[in-house]
Amino acid sequence: MAKKEVLKLEGVWKTYAMGGSKVHALRDFSMQVYQNDYISVLGPSGSGKSTLLHMMGLLDVPTEGKVFIDGIDASEMSEDRRAGLRGKKIGFVFQVFNLVPSLTALENVALPLMIAGVDRGKREAKAEKVLRDLGMGDRLGHLPSELSGGQRQRVAIGRALANDPELILADEPTGNLDTKTGDEVERIFDELHKAGKTIVAVTHDVDIARRAQRTIRIRDGMLYKKEENHRKRR
Repeated sequence: MAKKEVLKLEGVWKTYAMGGSKVHALRDFSMQVYQNDYISVLGPSGSGKSTLLHMMGLLDVPTEGKVFIDGIDASEMSEDRRAGLRGKKIGFVFQVFNLVPSLTALENVALPLMIAGVDRGKREAKAEKVLRDLGMGDRLGHLPSELSGGQRQRVAIGRALANDPELILADEPTGNLDTKTGDEVERIFDELHKAGKTIVAVTHDVDIARRAQRTIRIRDGMLYKKEENHRKRR
């Protein structure tokens, strides 16, 4: 039985005007992501990784080409429609955590549910379950400033999972962590994938990339090497 297609980029270009010239951040980029894929996008700084993540996450629109989420063409949508689709189907994990400093761990994870209109009791119960599943049950009332880097990233992962998204997009998720803590976060992604989540992780770290099922390499906004398949670690 064929896997469900979660995301597709079709001939995507992203071009910026800089002075009197044009810069192509993405050049005729196409890729597909299927349900329960675990894909790493590997490339050096300036290769177009961040622009690609913005396209996949509906944070920006292509200059040319199309982006499909769950079969829906989001390329011509208004920002409000894209935001609604993004909130339902995509969870983001960032290198810099992006937690609200004045909110507790529980409140940070519950925030997407509040935005989605879920009542307080239900959203707090869901946020608590997500954090307990991530080993953060004893830190529910702690502010980000009271947490270690690894704990803050767990909270950020919990926030990404709060709406039970179809797709998790991670932007250098271990970039601000030491090696030991980074390994712990990588194992969380392994467990999420085993549980059925679809994950795309953007990174410049070859060791992180090898944890994924397959790797897509990008340079100068283009695919530059045949896709690599990896045996998943268990």
